[in-house]
Amino acid sequence: MLPIRTEVPTPVVGTGSARGFTTRQVHAGDAACGPGGVRPRATPVFLTAGFRFDDFEQAGAHFGTGEGYAYTRHGNPTTDAAERKVADLEGGAEALLVASGQAAVTVAVLALVAAGQRVLSATSVYEGTRGLFMENLPRLGIETDFVEDANDPDEWARRITPDTRVLFCESVPNPRNDLVDLAAVARVAHAHGLPLVVDNTLATPYLLRPIEHGADVVVHSASKFLAGQGAVLGGVVVDAGTFDAGRSGALFPHLVERTRLGGPGYVERFGGSARIAYAREVVAPRLGPTPSPFTAFLVAQGVETLSLRVARQSAVALEVAEWLAGRPEVLSVDYSGLPSSPSHDLARRYLPDGQGSVFSFTLRDGEHAARHVVESVRLFTHMTHLGDVRSLVLHPASTSHVLRSPEEQAAAGIWPGTLRVSIGIEDPLDLVADLEQALATFPAAPGRVS
Repeated sequence: MLPIRTEVPTPVVGTGSARGFTTRQVHAGDAACGPGGVRPRATPVFLTAGFRFDDFEQAGAHFGTGEGYAYTRHGNPTTDAAERKVADLEGGAEALLVASGQAAVTVAVLALVAAGQRVLSATSVYEGTRGLFMENLPRLGIETDFVEDANDPDEWARRITPDTRVLFCESVPNPRNDLVDLAAVARVAHAHGLPLVVDNTLATPYLLRPIEHGADVVVHSASKFLAGQGAVLGGVVVDAGTFDAGRSGALFPHLVERTRLGGPGYVERFGGSARIAYAREVVAPRLGPTPSPFTAFLVAQGVETLSLRVARQSAVALEVAEWLAGRPEVLSVDYSGLPSSPSHDLARRYLPDGQGSVFSFTLRDGEHAARHVVESVRLFTHMTHLGDVRSLVLHPASTSHVLRSPEEQAAAGIWPGTLRVSIGIEDPLDLVADLEQALATFPAAPGRVS
């Protein structure tokens, strides 16, 4: 076979866990050299729509095999470097960078599920994902069933139908912090020959690596903690490389069967990585959620400091949560790092190095008090985002969950007085002081919930 391109960068640090996490977040995915043999220390940005072919044969060979680079919608060296870095940190075989976290969920699901088939999801998921499952996918002939108690393996098993093709949950659900026993759900999925897809956005691979607990596919909103600076949108799909054609091939014939023209199928070409190969070649480029190479560069830059930020944010979040739990104005704090949390035992098992920095708390005096706090804080930024180095606050009942009925909000742990916070890297005493001055100017009403 003709060489497609002689200057494809080769990784210096490959996938593997021999080195420490922080070392790998800096060095994994690095390229040995760039075009012309130059050796940039930082990942170069290949800001181009397409790549020139050297000759007629090379162009034909690319479209016959998919090797090398032709068009950024199908691959770019900067994007590849970011993908290698995230795949390494998650312990996956490969990763695929897309334009947003919502795109990551969509691509991961559509690589596995077709019209007439079903998704089985935990109830406690990001509102955008819930909307995708309930409103968008049904228009494509895909329905979703929801598991009320995500920590009841028997309920997961009962809800699986002959048409179910994927199980879905979040490692740290947003914003309720009601953790899922990933290993238990993975066992149910695998007993039925199905993959488990886990959204690991809020935990990040620094705190939790779902593949180590049986997940087959991991998705991220890279806009959040991976990038970390609140300046970019991106998403990532990571595959464990665990597709077993012998066990699951009949459920996913599009991965096993030969092509329409008789060519080798995805399992024959890519083995255990057939799922993500199909997502990369068929789903993502045709749906079109292609990230800019500059976005890929910013994500990779953010990942280089991931552990430093997340460790700091988790520690600060615990201090803020503990302080809130002791305030008379606060009815409850939903943070798995607190002993009072129903998820605390799972947090000790799955999140021993920190419980993340996104959680919610509910004020006794309801929406009026929540409005007062949002409008009175000075350090917290009032916006709909997570994982920034700045601390953020939002009132879910009137924003992210406003399209739910009061009964649906209550079932999701969203009350009129609930506020969601994403803790940044500021000094905890300053954040506490900011919340304290906001609460101090509004009289508490103990015992009353509106």
